[in-house]
Amino acid sequence: MTGTSPVPLFRWERGSNQSSLYPMPELPEVETTRRGISPFVTGRLVERVRLRRRDLRWPIPRALTTRLPGQRVEAVERRAKYLLLHTAAGSALLHLGMSGSLRITDPAVPPRAHDHYDLVFDSGQALRFNDPRRFGCLLWQEPGHTHPLLRALGPEPLGDTFDGDWLWHAARGRSATVKAFLMDQAIVVGVGNIYASEALFAAGVHPKRAAGSVSRARYARIAAEIRRILDYAIARGGTTLRDFLAPDGAPGYFEQELFAYGRTGEPCKLCGTPIKSAAIGQRTTYWCPQCQH
Repeated sequence: MTGTSPVPLFRWERGSNQSSLYPMPELPEVETTRRGISPFVTGRLVERVRLRRRDLRWPIPRALTTRLPGQRVEAVERRAKYLLLHTAAGSALLHLGMSGSLRITDPAVPPRAHDHYDLVFDSGQALRFNDPRRFGCLLWQEPGHTHPLLRALGPEPLGDTFDGDWLWHAARGRSATVKAFLMDQAIVVGVGNIYASEALFAAGVHPKRAAGSVSRARYARIAAEIRRILDYAIARGGTTLRDFLAPDGAPGYFEQELFAYGRTGEPCKLCGTPIKSAAIGQRTTYWCPQCQH
């Protein structure tokens, strides 16, 4: 493979003057990444960990270089927006941050700027991480333990424990907006700004409504729409906002089908009313004043 170009598996860059339209990767993009890297690393022996710097968002633990080499990757799991490479000795915990990208490459390919680490496998390939902003992370989880970053997380939105009843019970007495409530990672993980906006639009619920005022029936609809939209976005390759590339090198297409997010002033695709936007919890939120109540 010497001299070959990297195979892009995930790329997401955020423009400094476009922060409202280019947020950090959401669950479908991270799940697409997991599915992309899994065939290349599952069952493979980690021969070495090559660090070009000792810290990203946090210092990289010494265990990554002393305990991970010589271990075989048993599985690649996604928990919320984190990726875990599980081995018998423990798990490498990865996060893409705001500008991170993972790719499979020949380790002999010269690193580019901001290529911070390689996990080199017995296949002769490496998993290479590039992150200009260094908000990503590479951490270590001991076997049989849950890393502190994962302990307080809520259920997975695609898992069996997440449904409308869970949301309704969790919302009792909550005065926060339903949009902020859905983005609380202790309530449900991985429902970021884009997909919360889209799910509330599909469910016909105004994002500024108090979470505690939403009925049980409407939470059932919201939970169903979250699941449907995330499943669909994953199937379509995630959301292309700038230059996301799926494992096959094709861009995601869900972005072309957004009903609310990023469409301020444009006509609602259902009723023609201009889409409105406002900041909720320091994030721009989009809704149709006619369709959402």
